[in-house]
Amino acid sequence: MTGIKIEKLSFKEAKELGIDSWNRWECLPSSFEWEYPEEETAYIFEGEVIVTIDNEAHHLHENMLVTFSKGLKCHWEVKEKIVKAYTFNFY
Repeated sequence: MTGIKIEKLSFKEAKELGIDSWNRWECLPSSFEWEYPEEETAYIFEGEVIVTIDNEAHHLHENMLVTFSKGLKCHWEVKEKIVKAYTFNFY
């Protein structure tokens, strides 16, 4: 996989994937560059962020399961405090 994969997923469906055992991360509104050292899968509980990859913006918000590929370089613009659960190399 290259880039980003986005799926709508209910909280119940996400729990069935085991998100309760994943790491948690929160971020207040901010803007920063990021590179993924490993493939990361994240479930967004709340918040809003725009992740830009090669000038293509992806609007992420609650009830989304997002997979970022290893080595992906992107820009994060957190619009509303983001709360997510994440794990590495899930798929």
